[in-house]
Amino acid sequence: MCLRLCLFLLFPIAISSVTTTDTDLPAFREAPAFRNGRECFKTVWSPDDRTHNPSIIHIAMTLDAIYLRGSVAGVFSVLQHASCPENVVFHFIATQRRSADLRRIISSTFPYLTFQIYHFDPNLVRSKISSSIRRALDQPLNYARIYLADLLSASVRRVIYFDSDLVVVDDVAKLWGIELGRHVVGAPEYCHANFTHYFTSRFWSSQGYKSALKGRKPCYFNTGVMVIDLGRWREGRFTVKLETWMRIQKRHRIYELGSLPPFLLVFAGDVEPVEHRWNQHGLGGDNLEGLCRNLHPGPVSLLHWSGKGKPWLRAPAMVLDSRRPCPLDSLWAPYDLLRYSPLISDS
Repeated sequence: MCLRLCLFLLFPIAISSVTTTDTDLPAFREAPAFRNGRECFKTVWSPDDRTHNPSIIHIAMTLDAIYLRGSVAGVFSVLQHASCPENVVFHFIATQRRSADLRRIISSTFPYLTFQIYHFDPNLVRSKISSSIRRALDQPLNYARIYLADLLSASVRRVIYFDSDLVVVDDVAKLWGIELGRHVVGAPEYCHANFTHYFTSRFWSSQGYKSALKGRKPCYFNTGVMVIDLGRWREGRFTVKLETWMRIQKRHRIYELGSLPPFLLVFAGDVEPVEHRWNQHGLGGDNLEGLCRNLHPGPVSLLHWSGKGKPWLRAPAMVLDSRRPCPLDSLWAPYDLLRYSPLISDS
């Protein structure tokens, strides 16, 4: 206690608190303007466009109060490393309740950003969601990625989906440019996975259910980073296929882990593999304790704090906060635009 008090008296200027808006949402510093390089083809996107423009990179993310700080850091990281940042368009999915406040925050933080906010109705999935091992996985917005093809304009035929707990440390155009071939989804995948951990004994005891995986490689992929061909998605009615498994889950409890298992049942073994560098996932630890983890071996283009531990929750709100961030959280910190206000002035 004495040590804290002494430090408080010695370094009063360093003590700070988080600045909030009049809506109790955090406030952020304005990001610098990022401009295209000379090699970029300057283009403008409008939600009313009817034709696909291959020069534009479309990125979809969810937006809500709890993950807002992570979303802002993610957007900032994409723009900072993009070779053609003015050609990046963000498509934010939010519920109606806070969308106006969220729009103001994004506009003031990124005045030069081209973005669109889409209203997602939680009732669309609420009756289809079953409880999982972590409450955050049961939130309706966690399932919004299933409905991107319905929410986004038909002129958007391809999109990158990013979770809100990651930062990009490479040019996103490299990820955008991967060839999907005949596949609907591209993602870093991990084959030879043990799928018995993802599904319940009821699933494996049913010949009808487990036959869905017959003849397919047991390849796991994390749905927090996906390149999606929305044209093929719409043609193949993949939203309906995912919803079908969600309804089965609601009746028969065939898995435990949120929105991932339906994607595995529909896409596992049929995903265009992307270099692992584009999803260094699991940095948030497991879904129960969120313990610190190390990087996977190999190069890194994207850092993903999937799991329970989030860097903005472990980051101290005040200099003397007792919480301790994980070592790798220091790689997220440079992209944190949260605005702090001094509690004590030296004037």
